[in-house]
Amino acid sequence: MKQPASKRHAARVCALAIGLLAAAAPFAWAEEGATVRLSIKDHRFQPTEPRAPAGKAITIEIRNLDPTPAEFESKTLRVEKVVAGGGAITVQIRPLAAGRYRFFDDYHEDTTEGFLVVQ
Repeated sequence: MKQPASKRHAARVCALAIGLLAAAAPFAWAEEGATVRLSIKDHRFQPTEPRAPAGKAITIEIRNLDPTPAEFESKTLRVEKVVAGGGAITVQIRPLAAGRYRFFDDYHEDTTEGFLVVQ
C-alpha cells in the first residue's frame, strides 16, 4: 500500500535533516573551545603556566582560595575582573595565536603572576 504524499515528504525532510546534522557534527566538535582552570592560593596562581590550543575560544575559570579579593588582569588578553575572597569567576577569551600571554593579580602583582601558553 502506498503512503500519502505528505507522509513521504515528511520522511524525506526528516532524512535530510538527520543527514545535515550528521555532516555538521565534526564541524561543531572542531569549533569547541578549551577550558583552563586556575586557582589563587597565598597570592600565587596554580598552575603558573596553563596551556591552551591556538585558534580556539578559551574559557578561564579562576577560584580564589585566599580570604582576600584578587583582580585577575591581563593587558594582552584584554581582561580585568575582581575575584572575591573565597569566590570564583569565569572569563571568556577570544581565539588566540600561539604565544605566551601574561596575567597577574593587580592587587598583588609582585607575587601573583602567570602566563597562558597558547600552542
